[in-house]
Amino acid sequence: MVRSGEMLGLTGTTLSRLLIGLTLGGSVGLIVGLVMGWSDQVRTAIDPIISAIHPVPKLALLPLLLIIFGLGDLPGILIVAMAAFFPMAINSMAGVRQIPAIHFEVAQNYGAGRRQVFKRIVWPGSLPFTLAGARLALNTGFVLTIAVEIILAQGGLGGVIWLVWQTLKTQRLYATLIVISILGVSFNALLRFVSRRLIPWQPEGGS
Repeated sequence: MVRSGEMLGLTGTTLSRLLIGLTLGGSVGLIVGLVMGWSDQVRTAIDPIISAIHPVPKLALLPLLLIIFGLGDLPGILIVAMAAFFPMAINSMAGVRQIPAIHFEVAQNYGAGRRQVFKRIVWPGSLPFTLAGARLALNTGFVLTIAVEIILAQGGLGGVIWLVWQTLKTQRLYATLIVISILGVSFNALLRFVSRRLIPWQPEGGS
């Protein structure tokens, strides 16, 4: 499968769906979370909505999305986007809220504007929590990408798992599972590297 290029094509299909979903859901979740953590009014308005939707299993929404958008990549991408939105929003909000209030008071006393407060306090102070949310979003999104491909048999790594199960080609199944495991390890190694570069003051494995 590797020599023929088939595995590369399957992996590329899965990763493209994952990347689009993460970009859509993660970016919106990051913005919403930072604003919720910074503004009590926004948090009061949005938090009940998040609390109501977050517990719903994302795969349970797949039939509804198929009815609305039809077959294709869009329903699966939206499932991944929703899966990425919630950990990013919740962790980003928690990251802002755990910043000591004294930092904001000092910034105000020195005449810092909202842009400076965001750049110097909100963003770096929330980064450890935000990156933890990104790791959760990536892992959850990857799992759901594979799951949606299995359910819809739409190609990609999940689609080939469904196909080889039907045809009992267990060697191809093992090969696909090994590739998925390698991707999972690579994702987490990449995020650890990014964390060390962006938040060098945060000890590895520390609280």
